[in-house]
Amino acid sequence: MVVPGSVANLGGGFDTLGVAVQLYLRARIVTVRDDGGARLTVASSTPPVRGQNAVERAFDAMVRRTGVRAPSVEVEVTSDIPMAAGLGSSAAATVAGLRIFERVTEAVDDETLLGVATALEGHADNAAPALFGGLNSVLQMEHGDPVAMRWTWPDEVRVIVATPAVGLATAKARAALPDHVSRADAIFNLQRVLSLVHALQHREYDRVREAVNDRWHQPARASLVPLLGEILAIEDPDVLGAFLSGAGPSVALLARRDAGRLEQMLASLYARNGVDATVRTLDVHQGAPAPALMNAMREL
Repeated sequence: MVVPGSVANLGGGFDTLGVAVQLYLRARIVTVRDDGGARLTVASSTPPVRGQNAVERAFDAMVRRTGVRAPSVEVEVTSDIPMAAGLGSSAAATVAGLRIFERVTEAVDDETLLGVATALEGHADNAAPALFGGLNSVLQMEHGDPVAMRWTWPDEVRVIVATPAVGLATAKARAALPDHVSRADAIFNLQRVLSLVHALQHREYDRVREAVNDRWHQPARASLVPLLGEILAIEDPDVLGAFLSGAGPSVALLARRDAGRLEQMLASLYARNGVDATVRTLDVHQGAPAPALMNAMREL
């Protein structure tokens, strides 16, 4: 079972946009006992996780939501997604638990999967790409489960992610946000997030730099994220745009070419400022249509 990490917000799309990236959590089913125990146990986890694993919580939540008879399952989990880094590690773990439930019981509709994942994880903009791959926008309904809308992500656009070696809890990043935004700032972000989706659909890359600008969350989090201001201000002809990844402290650049040079540029910037950071160039995990995904899962 393979679940991608994700980069959320993409600038102005706060709690609205997320894209899956090729950084993965893997869960392997070790044993299945058809005893009606309806319980998943993580036998081992790399890196280790304190307390109940999000994979376990998600499986339990799906049992309660569906009422389906489920076996007792034991799994091993490994993850390349850094925790507390703004790259969707908790969403990936949650989705892994949901997918394992499907694997050992029956398929579940997309709306229910997203609803359970969001209720547990709190962020539909990370849960949707972890579930479906590619670029997703999400709509939280006033009543009922959230809805995900899938958009085209151009294959040639890669995501260069820099992750400083300083964890940042989402709760702390949320606490830094103001309680209200001005009308002008709300309009500013709405204009840009729509522009970004349009630019990516039509490959109008000259519009991306302006379209990832934000006035809602990035300014409030600048003091929590090393070198955020400097990275957002980068002017390079090969950088399509720069933004905070999720709640941070990871930051992301979008690029079509010369990713190796840009990766080195970011690594050098952190090194010059005495900040330990890991820089990765990632392709987008495009995912598969739901029927194809379920068929692939049954072959595991």
